[in-house]
Amino acid sequence: MGVQQEVMNKMKEAMKSKDTVALTALRALKSAFMLANTEGGANELSSEEEMKIIQKQVKQRKDSAKVFTDQDRLDLAEPELAEAKVLEQFLPEALSEDEIEKVVVATISQVGAEGMKDMGKVMGIVSQKLAGQADGKIISGIVKAKLS
Repeated sequence: MGVQQEVMNKMKEAMKSKDTVALTALRALKSAFMLANTEGGANELSSEEEMKIIQKQVKQRKDSAKVFTDQDRLDLAEPELAEAKVLEQFLPEALSEDEIEKVVVATISQVGAEGMKDMGKVMGIVSQKLAGQADGKIISGIVKAKLS
């Protein structure tokens, strides 16, 4: 079963259980999928594209929650974090920083990167390898530390 079908099933469950937080998050995700389908003109999104959309939705909610928390608006931050948690169930298990670091080190030696000028090259390869399994900020931080 595809991710989009799974989202639809979870939406039905959320409607039956009257879980408004989950329903809001899942509707937004469904909307993002539909928008991507119509933009690309393709009938089906690849699983890689679906993961990118889910990651983007999760990141948006976490960023919003951070802004709300910085402004002492916990009443607005909590629902954002709850929605992010609902959406994260569709993402693969996140890798630890040690596992990410191993991939970064292997990629640096594979590419022969020798400094910050090669960061883009390394980031591109690592981001592609770890799509859906690691946050770009964490990857970037590790790559910078290893190349500097």
